[in-house]
Amino acid sequence: MREYKMRRGEHLEERIPDMEATIEEYFGPPTATESYEGSDLHVVEDPENPVFERIVAGTVEYGSKKDTLAVHFEERPAEEVIAEGNADAAADAVDAKNEFLLEATGRDAKSRRESMKRTVEDDAETPDNV
Repeated sequence: MREYKMRRGEHLEERIPDMEATIEEYFGPPTATESYEGSDLHVVEDPENPVFERIVAGTVEYGSKKDTLAVHFEERPAEEVIAEGNADAAADAVDAKNEFLLEATGRDAKSRRESMKRTVEDDAETPDNV
């Protein structure tokens, strides 16, 4: 599960007021919920794009800091997707993921990668026994 922060000064509930409807728009109707870090996330068991096997997404609420977007994309092996004749669906899957994450976070793929790198670097610099 990956968590994404919003841009400075922005909040997830302002960017996506109806998370369930937005997930349905991009990936298909959520059919269940799954608990993560004390929050219920939406689960799409049968995504519309054949590349995806299962998608878990939603808002993780933290009392003392800004909410984050948590997402987990389970993808089918590329060989299976190609064997079924759905190779074109791969590009659509990448577009759907990137557009959803851009709408939710306000960050494009490049800035999301840079933010993740900074988080990893910050974690590496922090001693465990402080």
